[in-house]
Amino acid sequence: MTGERRPGGWDAARLARIALGWLTEPGTWSVYDLVKRHGPAAALDRLRAGEVTDEKLRRAVAARLSGGDPREVAETAATRAERLGARLVTPDDDEWPAQVHHLERLRRGAARRVDQETAPPLCLWVRGGWPLGEALDRSVAVVGSRAATPYGTHIGVGIGYDLADRGWSVVSGGAYGIDAAAHRGALNAGGLTVAVLACGVDRPYPVGNTALFDRIAETGLLVSEWAPGSDPLRHRFLIRNRVIAAVTRGTVLVEAAARSGATQTLQRALAVGRSGMVVPGPVTSAMSVGAHQILRERPDARLVTGVPHILEEVGRIGADLAPLARAPQRPRDLLDDDTALVLDSLPARGTVGVDVLAARAGLDIRTTLRRLSMLEGLGLLVRRNDGYALPPRPPAQPPGQPPARPTDQPPTRPTGQPTDQRPAGPTGQPPG
Repeated sequence: MTGERRPGGWDAARLARIALGWLTEPGTWSVYDLVKRHGPAAALDRLRAGEVTDEKLRRAVAARLSGGDPREVAETAATRAERLGARLVTPDDDEWPAQVHHLERLRRGAARRVDQETAPPLCLWVRGGWPLGEALDRSVAVVGSRAATPYGTHIGVGIGYDLADRGWSVVSGGAYGIDAAAHRGALNAGGLTVAVLACGVDRPYPVGNTALFDRIAETGLLVSEWAPGSDPLRHRFLIRNRVIAAVTRGTVLVEAAARSGATQTLQRALAVGRSGMVVPGPVTSAMSVGAHQILRERPDARLVTGVPHILEEVGRIGADLAPLARAPQRPRDLLDDDTALVLDSLPARGTVGVDVLAARAGLDIRTTLRRLSMLEGLGLLVRRNDGYALPPRPPAQPPGQPPARPTDQPPTRPTGQPTDQRPAGPTGQPPG
């Protein structure tokens, strides 16, 4: 990095990026293009001089300039970050997540402001010890409703736990509901989680999640495009969502109402070429209407029911394949057609001779005898003096008495004996 040095080691280019973030909202395409063509310092000078063709942007910059000098604001933010222990990461730094530039694929005409502001970030504020690019290299976003149901919270915690337990970073927005559940699940697994905020990294929002943000800052990362001290304005959450979509390998949607910002995150993930995944919910739940609508409208969105499905979408091609869902195998499933036919021909009660049984099954005597021998060896019938019969059913269990432990299971570990097994929960996680 080059440029004039400032107190505290902040050069002119870095301070210019901070100033641009204050002067104009992140994601503004015209500002991003200015920085690409002229560099951050020259782009700032042009904006201050009104040398831009975008009339709307020129008016917005003039209004903001009436509130202070952008370079002084940048130096104040830098000083505040140093006291906080936060740092500024720019595209010139080794830890910059290069995949965020895939947001350039979202350049298109749009009517709404939040849909226009989709340019890649100019810089990112980071609080936490992990290198940003490394933390996001193997990451999955888990997003969803703030008003999560117990079902959604259960699923969110389980997915967060299982992803972290398999060495994946869990990324979300730190909000109530599904976001917080996913963060907690990752923390409970002792894994890495990243919260991408719509305010300064020193402004925990919502305030009720302050303790959660402190835990994330200690073991993971808090990330924001807005300088320390910035307020969590409503429109910033939708602008922030594009970063969550771009820096991760895929986005999982767990519960979303008919109008939900979480569905926008998933839509943007699909638009930049990431995996978009949806966990289905009860068809009677208002909190799953938006999620189900995505599945109906977007053929490129995949239905997932747990981390094995998620890793199949975002993991190594041909390596992270989810096992097929199968019912428990029973001895009867191994029978060939003739043997199953003999078994089906046995009466529900009483015994039957070989001749009658062969006639019922429509098989010759020799074939019937061979199949009877096989069924007897499998314990599916018993031989008696007057023929063959189904084995007696086990006695009914008295009400309130726990079922007997099958003899093929290991005995219960004595109390106090050490174990190397990890705690388990909904899909392998402890209670959230």
